[in-house]
Amino acid sequence: MSTEPPESTVSLPEGSASAPSRRTFIASTSVVGGAVVAGCLIAGPSVFGAEPADAAEEQPGSRVSLTVNGKRHTVTVDNRTSLLDLLREHLGLTGSKKGCNAGACGACTVLVDGHRVNSCLTLAVRLDGAEVTTIEGLAKGDRLHPLQQAFIDQDAFQCGYCTSGQIMSGVGCIKEGHTGSPEEIREFMSGNICRCGCYVKIVRAVEQTAHGK
Repeated sequence: MSTEPPESTVSLPEGSASAPSRRTFIASTSVVGGAVVAGCLIAGPSVFGAEPADAAEEQPGSRVSLTVNGKRHTVTVDNRTSLLDLLREHLGLTGSKKGCNAGACGACTVLVDGHRVNSCLTLAVRLDGAEVTTIEGLAKGDRLHPLQQAFIDQDAFQCGYCTSGQIMSGVGCIKEGHTGSPEEIREFMSGNICRCGCYVKIVRAVEQTAHGK
């Protein structure tokens, strides 16, 4: 019996002077193998089972009726829609701002049945029959709300992005009776962030409105 190893069955292309080195062979097979795997991942069926394009079902929606700034609205919205998105995207009331969208900055503050809420965290479908007041609903025609005027008098804003939420929160703070001192106002307005740092003037504006200063 012959002890010589069998001849390789790999054929060399015409014109090749010698067989490829071990390093060249491994590199070439790795590239080809990787391409095959990548092709399977891109074009092949999912290992979890292919899903038809129309498999995603339409999200459930609900009909909600609420009064916004004195006007009754009835709309059908996705059950996940926030009050903020209902106001901005469905009713065109863009005065309430989307800041953090996580209830941490207060830019979206509105009044619901007289109480201030972060509208980005409030589901619209839970407000059927509620009364909502936004910054657009404070003024009476050309006559500004006293707190709006106080913000102008005290120069209590700079970029203005947080201003609508600050004013709505200030209105709620005054209604709640938390205006006994500058310290109390700061405490009960602490959920509203002003990135421009106009806190001193904001407190003065709330004081002016609450006490006629």
